[in-house]
Amino acid sequence: MTDTSFVIAGRTFTSRLIVGTGKYPSHQVMRDCHTASGADMVTVAVRRVNISDRSRESLLDYVDTDRIFILPNTAGCYSAEEAIRTARLGREAGLSNWVKLEVIGDERTLFPDNEALIEATRILVAEGFVVLPYTNDDPIACRKLEEAGAAAVMPLGAPIGSGLGIQNVNNMRIIREFSKVPVIVDAGVGTASDAALAMELGADGVLMNTAIAGAQFPVQMAEAMKHAVIAGRQAFLAGRIPKKAYATASSPVEGMVGR
Repeated sequence: MTDTSFVIAGRTFTSRLIVGTGKYPSHQVMRDCHTASGADMVTVAVRRVNISDRSRESLLDYVDTDRIFILPNTAGCYSAEEAIRTARLGREAGLSNWVKLEVIGDERTLFPDNEALIEATRILVAEGFVVLPYTNDDPIACRKLEEAGAAAVMPLGAPIGSGLGIQNVNNMRIIREFSKVPVIVDAGVGTASDAALAMELGADGVLMNTAIAGAQFPVQMAEAMKHAVIAGRQAFLAGRIPKKAYATASSPVEGMVGR
C-alpha cells in the first residue's frame, strides 16, 4: 500500500514526528535531538522566546530553521483571551501564523479547557491563523474543533509529561475514524512503543517533548522515536491480523502426510 503525504493546511512534512524545545539539558542537546529525530517541525512556547531583543541568545538560535518549521504554542495560558493574545504576539514577532493552541483548564492535570479552546480556535481561524488545538481525547470536542476551523486536532494520549502512554485506545480510534483533518497524538508518550501504538491506531502524527528531553540519553531516545513512528505507520498501512481468543496454527495441518 502506498502511503499518503503528511499534509497540514496545504504544507507537506517529511516526518510524522513533531518534537518540542523545552526541558532539554542544554540547547545543544536539543539541537542534536532534533537532528536524530528527523523531525521537520518543532513547537516553541511563545513565552520562552525573547522577542523583545532578538540580538540576545535564544533557543531559536539552536533550531535549524532552514530545515525545520517553527510551530509556536500558547503553553501556560489559562483562558481563551490569554491564548489569543499570545498567538497574536507570536505572529507579530514574526514567528508564524500557525499556532499550537493550548488553553489549560486545571493546574494539576494540565487538562485542556475545551470550551475555551473551541472559542479561541474560532476567533483565531477568523483572523487567519492555522490552528492546531491541543485537546482531550474526546471525539465530540475534536469534532467541534474541526467545525470551528482547526487545521488538525491534537488529542492527548495521557496528561502532559506523564509518560503513561495512550490511556484510551478506543477513543483514539473513534477520533481518527471520523476526523476529516489530520489527527496528531499530543502528550503522554513515554517511550517508543507508545509512539508506535499511536501510529498503529491511525494517527497522522505524534508530538512529544518530555519523552525525549527527559530520557537518560535524549539523543538516543530521539532516534528511537523516529523509528517507532515510521514502524507504527507501516504497521497501520499493512493492516494487522485480527485478534482471536484461541490459537491458529502457523502451518495448517490440512494436507500433511498421515492426517
